[in-house]
Amino acid sequence: MRPKLGDRVLISRRQHPTSRDTVEGVVAQILTKTPTHPRGIKVRLKSGEVGRVRVILPTASQATWRARAGSPPPASGYRP
Repeated sequence: MRPKLGDRVLISRRQHPTSRDTVEGVVAQILTKTPTHPRGIKVRLKSGEVGRVRVILPTASQATWRARAGSPPPASGYRP
């Protein structure tokens, strides 16, 4: 899935592509021109860091939508 501007993502930084370290941030610019890429879409975060997207994180509105759609509540010990 291709990220959009403003999405929260986890990236692997360009300087350390084989490292498992990831950085969280908000997409400021999409640098990959093609719709897909075998190693991940390259983006620039608002912090200025450049890397390939590993995970697109859900936004608060997506989590609210899932809760309204009938997803079970998180397992936090809640008992009705």
